[in-house]
Amino acid sequence: MTKTNPNEPEEEAQGVAATLEAKLPEDLPAAYQKLQGEKQELFDRLLRKQAELENFRKRLQREKEDFVQHAAADLLRALLPVLDGFERALKHRDESVPEAYVRGVELIYKELLEVMSRAGVTAVETLGKIFDPHLHQAVETVEAPGHRDQEILEELQRGYKLRHRLLRPAVVKVAVRQKPGEGGPPRADASKTSSSGADK
Repeated sequence: MTKTNPNEPEEEAQGVAATLEAKLPEDLPAAYQKLQGEKQELFDRLLRKQAELENFRKRLQREKEDFVQHAAADLLRALLPVLDGFERALKHRDESVPEAYVRGVELIYKELLEVMSRAGVTAVETLGKIFDPHLHQAVETVEAPGHRDQEILEELQRGYKLRHRLLRPAVVKVAVRQKPGEGGPPRADASKTSSSGADK
């Protein structure tokens, strides 16, 4: 039977205390401050890395969305002439074409419009609106009494937007206000006078 030394726990505790005391720095408050500074620096670096990672994820998501939207825009823009073709066919209907055929064309046109609408495509508003160079392309200007200056009188080709992005501008005819002092087209005798004066 082994005998236990009653002083053994106390001796072990003293040994541990001596070891700790030997490892403790001489200037304990300064060492504590240093550790606190290192801890804060590591924490700040961690926060910066987390912020950088979050920014990277957001940028990646934006680039992915831009790529998908750009690809969709190219496809939808390529379909616009098809819409134009349907509109022309329905507008200039030949009476010799059977009614059932016309209804079939109308149905296909409406389905295509609905598909494009679900993708975010909307028509640019034109008639009665004021000309906007960001949305409209004017190919003709005419003096039109009773209409506002720069008011769109006629839509020659429909324009389309993909959400807030322009796919194709609307081609339009625009009203211009008559300039003061211009009383309409020159009279025949006035033009003769001016031409005879120019001949002298």
